[in-house]
Amino acid sequence: MAGLLGLSRLIDAVNQFIGKQVSWLILVAVLVSAYNAIIRFLGNGLPAYLPIPRASNSLLELQWYLYGTVFMLASAYTLQRNEHIRIDIISSLFSKRTRDWIDLFCHVFFLLPFVSLIVWLSWPWFRRSFLSGEISANASGLIIWPAKFMVLAGFVLLTAQAISEIVKRYAVLRGLIDEPTPQHEIHPAAEAAIEMEEKRDD
Repeated sequence: MAGLLGLSRLIDAVNQFIGKQVSWLILVAVLVSAYNAIIRFLGNGLPAYLPIPRASNSLLELQWYLYGTVFMLASAYTLQRNEHIRIDIISSLFSKRTRDWIDLFCHVFFLLPFVSLIVWLSWPWFRRSFLSGEISANASGLIIWPAKFMVLAGFVLLTAQAISEIVKRYAVLRGLIDEPTPQHEIHPAAEAAIEMEEKRDD
């Protein structure tokens, strides 16, 4: 079990690093979106001699690529932090141990098979796109295989995180480790701010 817990910690560290780093792509996507909107608004009013990119489908598709990359690569980190949507009004009726058993069952019989299937299906899908040099059908569109690779990479990371969550949930049920992702009554950021305020008052 110690080896599995070590693997779980490694997976958690990798997904935490990736999840935090790709968050910066949201800023890039917002800047690209704002630039594209401004250029489209100005339209033909810009002098032709200015050496700046004009609004195009490529910029619009770049926004989609950036948002999609964040969504796919951060999904494993979101699972690690227990931030996916839950029906709390139902789960709160159960004891902590019952919720742990439900999580373990769902991770093993629903999450892991699903993400593994998507990885298996997305590999040839990405490979065909890469080998053919697939390009968007839109005028001045981008190549498509990087976006398809992000789908594959995102589900590979999510599969690894599913394995990590199964290991941790089993270890919690066995009493080998403490709860790695405690439930929060309020948003974790607000909870941290309140804790800091309480420490200052002390």
